[in-house]
Amino acid sequence: MIYELRTYRTLPDRMPALLKRFETRTLKIWQRLGIRQLGFWRTTVGPSHLELVYILVWESLAERERLWGSFVADPEWLEAAAASEVDGPILANISSSFMSPTSFSALQ
Repeated sequence: MIYELRTYRTLPDRMPALLKRFETRTLKIWQRLGIRQLGFWRTTVGPSHLELVYILVWESLAERERLWGSFVADPEWLEAAAASEVDGPILANISSSFMSPTSFSALQ
């Protein structure tokens, strides 16, 4: 298993739009395409309240490339992304890291 840690930093006042997009549109598209999420988190105490962090679970980098490629080209996703940004852009920055569990991780 490979875990992808994704961190989204929103523009000021745009976190509600990002959360709504995930909750009402993105997760349904992921489910249809077979993209699996481990969980989502928001910063409660820390340097920025503008961050949403989530982890995706992949069998391999090849699976990630195939499924993520399908997602970013999906017509329903393209429409959802455009509709959610009618009032302006949502994201200031996206970062992504790929992680493998250690031999002593609970997630083996």
